[in-house]
Amino acid sequence: MTQVLLVTGGGRGIGAATALLAGQRGYAVAVNYTADAASASSVVERIRADGGRAFAVQADVSDEAQVLAMYARVDRELGLLTALVNNAGVVDSSQRVDEQSLARWQRMFAINVFGTLLCSREAVKRMSTRHGGQGGAIVNLSSVAAQLGGAGQYVDYAAAKGAVDTFTRGLAREVATEGIRVNAVRPGVIETDIHASGGQPDRAQRMAGMIPMQRPGTAREIAQAILWLLSNEAGYATGAVLDVSGGR
Repeated sequence: MTQVLLVTGGGRGIGAATALLAGQRGYAVAVNYTADAASASSVVERIRADGGRAFAVQADVSDEAQVLAMYARVDRELGLLTALVNNAGVVDSSQRVDEQSLARWQRMFAINVFGTLLCSREAVKRMSTRHGGQGGAIVNLSSVAAQLGGAGQYVDYAAAKGAVDTFTRGLAREVATEGIRVNAVRPGVIETDIHASGGQPDRAQRMAGMIPMQRPGTAREIAQAILWLLSNEAGYATGAVLDVSGGR
């Protein structure tokens, strides 16, 4: 049976690396994006060029109606979902909490937390043996910020990722007898363009000296950890939060 994977935020960075690696390993891949259709289409084209199955699907994961429409398209075009990677996420510019706005917090949690919950809910409806599914695996993207706290930079982002950690453990236990494994990867400083979106394009290289391995990680290194957690090799792992952070 072909494994069907949905990667949210799959057009760039860790999401793109995950989609590409999954395509190489035989998954049929739905590449979700919010606004950058060109990047998502490029990922799809590369998967297809290697003989894989993939398509791009637009949806803002914080919008319930768009999430439902996205899943309906995945159902039609690829079949029953067996794997989900909740990768879509945002950061913001460095600010202390006493400088941050409610609007910033609402956006941060809407995408990073509510998007993860929405997409996971719909995945469970398709994967769970309780609902007639065949089982499956979910991997959520957290961050070492959830442990470090993000003081002076983005405590709100760290708090959102802390919520993802807790959700991962809770959902894993809730569906453990229904054929679904739920885990998370907690990356450290990774060389992707998410830093530019937060106003610090050189952040990964600037922080290299603070990392025990003395370098930022790559998107592919995170993708490899994600694909392991999705695979049968991690068949007894659920509720785990795996640090892939160069020792940070």
